[in-house]
Amino acid sequence: MAVTPQLRAGTELPPLEIPVTRTLIVAGAIASRDYQDVHHDAELARRRGSPDVFMNILTTNGLVGRYITDHFGPTAVLRKVAIRLGAPNYPGDTMVLTGRIEEVDGDTATVRVVGANGIGKHVTGTVTVTVPTGGAG
Repeated sequence: MAVTPQLRAGTELPPLEIPVTRTLIVAGAIASRDYQDVHHDAELARRRGSPDVFMNILTTNGLVGRYITDHFGPTAVLRKVAIRLGAPNYPGDTMVLTGRIEEVDGDTATVRVVGANGIGKHVTGTVTVTVPTGGAG
């Protein structure tokens, strides 16, 4: 039987480490139909002033969603994802996602999320998630 996580303001979610590989960056860009060269061609990315390819916002958005649903379970429904990018995610780094429940209203919570890498905060924002009572079980 699945157990639904408690929804309490102030609860810290466990961190999730995501290795930022070249494959993850390129696959995420292709999957989201983002063919900008800075997401798949290292030489062209360097010509544009970047040291390497870097992750696109759609991949980041998906990873933030995964972080929330990994914690709250398969019945969790993402209601709103509001994120802002900061430091780029380059191959060879690790992004560590952390979260804290800021507000709770019934079965809905607002979670502040931060994803940091070796050069700073890659993503910051909030996710509003509904977690139906009773879980998936």
